[in-house]
Amino acid sequence: MVTPDANILLYAYNVGDERHSDAKKWLEDSLSSDEIFALNWQAVMAFLRIASHPRSFPQPYSLPQITSIVQEWLDCENVITIAPTPRHWTILQEQIREGQTTGPLMMDAHLAALAIEHDATLATTDRDFSRFIGIKTINPLI
Repeated sequence: MVTPDANILLYAYNVGDERHSDAKKWLEDSLSSDEIFALNWQAVMAFLRIASHPRSFPQPYSLPQITSIVQEWLDCENVITIAPTPRHWTILQEQIREGQTTGPLMMDAHLAALAIEHDATLATTDRDFSRFIGIKTINPLI
């Protein structure tokens, strides 16, 4: 099972980004494969926030466009959503402590904990996740 970081989702829909083609192909392949694709709400919300904001995204998506994109993901047969379980706080505390996490990296610690508790591999281009213990990551754009 794989779960994406927001950066992968954003690259897949930012046609002006040099990583767009690779990210779009990986996402399309992932959404049509037999492997479970675990959307996490943190990445979905970041995608919605950034891809619809004119100061954050070169060609922002309209509300109907952006909600349609997410609905298309959710409609795929292999897609599930994952959320924190009762173990989340214990795992998150360990990630914060071991990764010496502060500030903006707290959201990364949360995503790392979420992936760990669901035994998911995190698809990301962000090397900051290497600071966390017990997380499996892949960079699908390499």
